Amino acid sequence: MRVGLLGGSFNPAHEGHRHIARLALTRLALDQVWLLVSPGNPLKPRAGMAPLAERLASARAIADGRRILATGIEAALGTRYTVASLAELRRRFPRVRFVWLMGADNLEQWPRWNRWRDIARGTAFAVLPRPTYNHRALAGQAAKWLRRARRASHLAPALAGMAPPAWAFLPAPQHAASATAIRAAARPPLSSGVSDHRPQAARPSVAA
Repeated sequence: MRVGLLGGSFNPAHEGHRHIARLALTRLALDQVWLLVSPGNPLKPRAGMAPLAERLASARAIADGRRILATGIEAALGTRYTVASLAELRRRFPRVRFVWLMGADNLEQWPRWNRWRDIARGTAFAVLPRPTYNHRALAGQAAKWLRRARRASHLAPALAGMAPPAWAFLPAPQHAASATAIRAAARPPLSSGVSDHRPQAARPSVAA
């Protein structure tokens, strides 16, 4: 089997995640994409992070249960960092060819990840475009360090069978959905702290 791994907090999962998963299935000729819902991202603050069960439920809501699967397997493995999760998945599923999937925003900040070079040496990966991040990501530290391992996008269907380090950037239509924006829109508006003492009758009425 050829499986793409899309890791993240999924706080919450949204249509952008589904867009990336479907795109990866087609462009990388994958059998499945697994949405790896992280028990806790070391690079993100705990404040505002929904419980794992809630985030996993949101990921399952955008999965189809056949080719796009949501899983909390990292919590079961007890792994905190991606490099350890990937090593354990390769050990447990030796006949599966994994491809790591990431947005361009993650490629830009990849040097902050624990042992990011070891991730690249152990697993082929594909980078999907994200609005406003693509140029910076492709000019960043990680992309420069891995420039000799970059493969042309038309070779993406063979990526799962390539010996790492190997990666490709996949030009494609972009989806603007953002978990940060979704959470911000869900927050109740802050009170201005200014009282309105006008009589109720003075306010304009709105017909239903």
